[in-house]
Amino acid sequence: MSAKAEVGLAKEASRQILAGGSAGLVEICLMHPLDVVKTRLLGFYKGILPPILAETPKRAVKFFTFEQYKKLLEYVSPSPALTFAIAGLGSGLTEAIVVNPFEVVKIGLQANRNTFAEQPSTMSYARHIIKKEGLGLQGLNKGFTATLGRHGVFNMVYFGFYYNVKNIIPVNKDPTLEFWRKFGIGLLSGTIASVINIPFDVAKSRIQGPQPVPGEIKYRTCFKTMATVYQEEGILALYKGLLPKVMRLGPGGAVMLLVYEYTYSWLQENW
Repeated sequence: MSAKAEVGLAKEASRQILAGGSAGLVEICLMHPLDVVKTRLLGFYKGILPPILAETPKRAVKFFTFEQYKKLLEYVSPSPALTFAIAGLGSGLTEAIVVNPFEVVKIGLQANRNTFAEQPSTMSYARHIIKKEGLGLQGLNKGFTATLGRHGVFNMVYFGFYYNVKNIIPVNKDPTLEFWRKFGIGLLSGTIASVINIPFDVAKSRIQGPQPVPGEIKYRTCFKTMATVYQEEGILALYKGLLPKVMRLGPGGAVMLLVYEYTYSWLQENW
């Protein structure tokens, strides 16, 4: 590969990463107040820095890997409809590998905050988990299969629905109407993906969170946890928290897709 081609690929990758990171940043800034109001009813932007630091690189990974998988699938030549869904699945699985250890640490800190004499830092608590439980599926990667399902299914539906439906519905020449066309499709994408993937989310929370009986592990694997929740609590328990999730990821999903597309387009024209 020539040096010029390598520079071109690096620039394209940088655009995708910057656009994806921008999408995460804007989404957090717009949607964070919902989280704060929902949980504490305090100031709109209280505690916004940690989510920005976590979500910005996470969204960069989401969009960058989606574009890379989409490009790879061009050589296999599946149908365009399948390309978007499979690339979304790959993006979600990759995202899950990156974020799962951070999720374990975050949930552990939240669940045990009342037991600490002094709240430990993220790094010190991560070291504590590694020392006590190791790096495996009972340690820093606890709930890994549920996280794979959560992100893989979400991104598969999210990207697959958005790009396929967007290609079906005609482009509007009016910029304002075109914006709302994309926003509406993005809103539906985030909403439908949330409805489909929430059982994985519930399983992940049960596995990574505090167990019902201290010292006894009840929830171990993804599908067994889903089956246990269904048998003991009914089907609705697998959809617990759906409304706040849809309120966040419906419009939030639309915002991310639009910010990514407009930022990426601007970077292509100006950089």
